[in-house]
Amino acid sequence: MTPKEEAEYLNRKKRTKHSPALPLFTKKEAEESLSKFEAIPFGQEKSLAGNFSFKFQYAGHIFGAASIVLNIDDKIIAFTGDIGRLNDKILYAPAPLPKIDYLVTESTYGNRLHKEADIADELAHVINETYKRNGVIMIPAFAVGRAQLLMYHLSILKKQNRIPNFPMYLNSPMATNVSDLLCKYKDIHKLSETECTDTCDVVTYVRSVEESKALNEKKGPMLIISASGMMTGGRILHHLKAFAPDPRNTILLAGFQAAGTRGEALERGASEIKIHGEYVPVKAQVKVLDNISAHADYKEIMQWFSDSKINPQKVFVTHGELSAADELRRRLNESFGWSTFVPTHEEKVTLE
Repeated sequence: MTPKEEAEYLNRKKRTKHSPALPLFTKKEAEESLSKFEAIPFGQEKSLAGNFSFKFQYAGHIFGAASIVLNIDDKIIAFTGDIGRLNDKILYAPAPLPKIDYLVTESTYGNRLHKEADIADELAHVINETYKRNGVIMIPAFAVGRAQLLMYHLSILKKQNRIPNFPMYLNSPMATNVSDLLCKYKDIHKLSETECTDTCDVVTYVRSVEESKALNEKKGPMLIISASGMMTGGRILHHLKAFAPDPRNTILLAGFQAAGTRGEALERGASEIKIHGEYVPVKAQVKVLDNISAHADYKEIMQWFSDSKINPQKVFVTHGELSAADELRRRLNESFGWSTFVPTHEEKVTLE
């Protein structure tokens, strides 16, 4: 659901504290902002004012994700951004970091290891069990990366006849646009042209609001991939309202669910969730697809740093819940002997 669609829905249903609710931005504003962007290839040094340059490095998290390496007055600072998996099915592993003086690293999975689970096996099991019940499989998924990875696995399972031939839909405008780019930019991922085509053709694309609404009137068995991944907004919420109360259906969580989100509540076994001001009973089965996160776990992060052969003067651990950040801080200090700490909100540090 676009910001405009969401605002219109809330106004129509009178479920907003604002009068009227306005979208965060308009299509015109979004299009105008594109003129401010400049595309810079991975690895190309870009000089700015003064003694300041930077370059992007392939991060392997989602399509186009990058780490950034800054050179300021001969001090080199690397910001990892979100770090991708070392053995992703679609994306290449993150490019090794160059020699640096300071490091700012994410820590989303700083205290966890991904389970040694086969994504395809788990996905096939959930689909086949729900199919037997004539149920609907709802998969909340991030529009960039996660949706396409799910589609890839669905295409493989379908080709291997491990799942039935039944309706599968992608209901996310952004995910649809990203999927269209998959075959256009083949240099940033591992898939062959045939694999790209198979991946993109495995689902039916839901492009309009009317088509999205019509899905809620359909009966199972069917599968719907829709954003957002943690159910904080988007078209997935309308599908949850329609299908979560039916025990024949399945909500399949595909990845990390942050604290305070609907996804986290479902993962904890919530019997109802609040959507658009109303409490919706959850009688559908809730399953979790393990090992599908696009974030490296702490072992993969440590391996990436080791392969990069870096020895920074200081390391700042950010972008993770406090327990995860502190655990990664401890591991980096004990394993590499690095001066590592977790900065507090708005803390300022002077680099020597």
